[in-house]
Amino acid sequence: MTQTHNLLTGTLLAAFLTMGLAAPSFAAKLSEPVLAPAPGTIKALTASEIDWGDDTSEWANDGECDDPRFEGEGTASELLDADRMKDATDCKAAFEAGTVTLIEDTTTPAATTQAPPANADIDWGDDTSEWANDGECDDPRFEGEGVAAELVDADRMKDATDCRTAFETGTITLKDGASDPANVEIANAGNAINWGDDSSQWANDGECDDPRFEGEGVASELLDEDATHDATDCRTAYEAGTITLKDTGSTSTANAEIDWGNDSSEWANDGECDDPRFEGEDMAAEPVNTDLLKDATDCRTAFEDGTITLKADADAILAAANEFDYGSDFSRWAEDGECDDPRFTGEGMAKKLLSEDMKGDATDCRALVESGSISIIPVWDPAYAAGAPYDSKGVDFGDNTSSYADDGQCDDPRFQGPGVASTLLDSDLKHDRNDCKAAFEAGTIVLI
Repeated sequence: MTQTHNLLTGTLLAAFLTMGLAAPSFAAKLSEPVLAPAPGTIKALTASEIDWGDDTSEWANDGECDDPRFEGEGTASELLDADRMKDATDCKAAFEAGTVTLIEDTTTPAATTQAPPANADIDWGDDTSEWANDGECDDPRFEGEGVAAELVDADRMKDATDCRTAFETGTITLKDGASDPANVEIANAGNAINWGDDSSQWANDGECDDPRFEGEGVASELLDEDATHDATDCRTAYEAGTITLKDTGSTSTANAEIDWGNDSSEWANDGECDDPRFEGEDMAAEPVNTDLLKDATDCRTAFEDGTITLKADADAILAAANEFDYGSDFSRWAEDGECDDPRFTGEGMAKKLLSEDMKGDATDCRALVESGSISIIPVWDPAYAAGAPYDSKGVDFGDNTSSYADDGQCDDPRFQGPGVASTLLDSDLKHDRNDCKAAFEAGTIVLI
């Protein structure tokens, strides 16, 4: 048997030598794995023709290929799009060992019948999305396996790196019409609108329920509470051209035309607008006239975000607030020919003035002001407070040891004005520093 085997081997060897094949070359070919093209692929790529990516996957170098572009016994049991082109070493080794192959879709030259727009035609935006750089494209302008499962309009043009990478690797495409110049113009205009969120009871019902809009795509009944709370419906309708932002005197008013005032309100910079000239979702629950022109930053921010608008009668509100309030005639000394209201000064004033008569002698005081016999003490005039904040560096406010300190009123009897407490004690002189300093700077008190 051995002789027969050796004879056969020698015969075969001689035959191959006769054919011009060297024995070592034949042995080498027998030892190489024969890799058949992946089923259905147009071309079986070689290792040098595949872009392996890098090893930034959490599962890189664990002996399994985690790149979802591959299939076979050498791939991990669970594959994520986030690991696409992120497990180079494992996948290349498995590919060369013949335990993984490239999936058909990744080698097919054209995934769609229509070539996608060139990168230069796409405005990718920036990476300010909460989900930027997570390996998935969160921009709702795109579609495909590389797109996140849930998309929101707030991420439009806000996930540039992920989307550009996915687009270039062919795992996403731009939706039909997303790059059309007219649609891009609409989308850019839409980016300037604060769409808000989808917390309305009627969100995602196919109608826009935000009362800031009008048009056939708007619901028949609108509630103020739904402003900025039906983002998806409203943005979809806006981009489809079935709604437009209302063009009212308030929303069209340019920032430059609004006198924002300053930030001297007690509630300034708290994230809500406290100026009663405005209305909308981001307004304080109970705005008061004393905060007119005193919450500039909050109100300007909310106005630019579209969460408040200027009231139609804003000018009238301001004018009324700046008009001096004479009060009524409830004082026992009313209509006696003298002004008994301690907010005034001049020769027409009564000799004795009581705080209880404040705003209680309107007829006498108005007549005497108009005749020039008395005048309003400046601190009581709304125009004075409107000029705040005032510099308090030259005033000695003392300390803060009064038993009435930090109660929101100035209890120091050296001061007068609407910010002063109704009852003043000499023992509180220079002992209510915080209250008096704040009131002085806000223009509601002055030194007597």
